[in-house]
Amino acid sequence: MRSSKCKICLSTVKLVLLKTDTIFYRIFQSITSTFFELINQPPQLASAYQFSSVEVKQLAFRIDGVFLPNALDLPIYFAEVQFQPDKKFYSRLFTEIFNYLDKTELTNNWRGVVIFPNRSVDTGDTERYTELLNSQRVTRVYLEELSSIEASSIGIETVKLIIEPESTATRRAIEIVNSARQQITDIATIKEIIQLIETILIYKLPRLTQE
Repeated sequence: MRSSKCKICLSTVKLVLLKTDTIFYRIFQSITSTFFELINQPPQLASAYQFSSVEVKQLAFRIDGVFLPNALDLPIYFAEVQFQPDKKFYSRLFTEIFNYLDKTELTNNWRGVVIFPNRSVDTGDTERYTELLNSQRVTRVYLEELSSIEASSIGIETVKLIIEPESTATRRAIEIVNSARQQITDIATIKEIIQLIETILIYKLPRLTQE
């Protein structure tokens, strides 16, 4: 078990250095339902949301992962990908969220979602944010724990590929692509999934050719 975890950690280090959040945001943009599956919400909710980045001009900062709803009774979701230990992570996260809520004209409720590769990376100081983290406001997703899900969607399988051990990554990638071709009829979506998988594999296995 320990050896398997080490392989996963080594496998994700390369992705950390190459902006893992960008890969996730591409997945959320192409297969928006994946985000809602990660937080155990109906994937159909994706049709009620637009995934984008938002800018707070007065403060000159941008939040990259935001799901904006098309109805007032649905919450705004703030998505953050964190693959490196960071003691001040939660301080920055809540600062950005509350600054945006203060400046936006939207009156919707809100939820925060943080995606970690595993629990050992979740090292941010939490003492001042315990009530928020223990409430339904914030959901923490640990990718390593998704491996116990045997049957899941193409989007979730693509996410799981990010922490797949190098020894099985290529075989798993081929399986995901074959499944996508069988399950998805939209050619543009299949092409985007293949490009995402290629990107993940190139980061994980730099000696691998694109072909």
